[in-house]
Amino acid sequence: MATVELTESDFEKTVTSNDIVLVDFWASWCGPCRQFAPVFEESAGEHPDVVHAKVDTEAEQGLAAAANITSIPTLMAFRDGILVFNQAGALPKQSLEQVVQAVKSLDMDAVRAELAEQAKAHEAEHEHAHDHQH
Repeated sequence: MATVELTESDFEKTVTSNDIVLVDFWASWCGPCRQFAPVFEESAGEHPDVVHAKVDTEAEQGLAAAANITSIPTLMAFRDGILVFNQAGALPKQSLEQVVQAVKSLDMDAVRAELAEQAKAHEAEHEHAHDHQH
């Protein structure tokens, strides 16, 4: 499967309606982005079960800002709509393959449980901080 271009209007739907989505944030003027592009394209061909999406940070500045992109290329991986990987820098083919395999093998029940624990701890922290303001 070829890579797909994502925009602000279809980003969330793409990420939440597919099992695994890799997103490459890039720009045409970025040398490392151009080096990573064929590696990303090749991975898309090797993993038709994984959506390989690209976001042009020049055309989609609002989306890049919302995703807190500070350097490019940045690769994000989503599984079941949850961000599970986020790293700046052009990955070599072998490293990208490791990311794909790691995301495929994630125990998403464990990931969701961990997120729930973090949310609970965060809430408790805020309640505790609120108690001290009175």
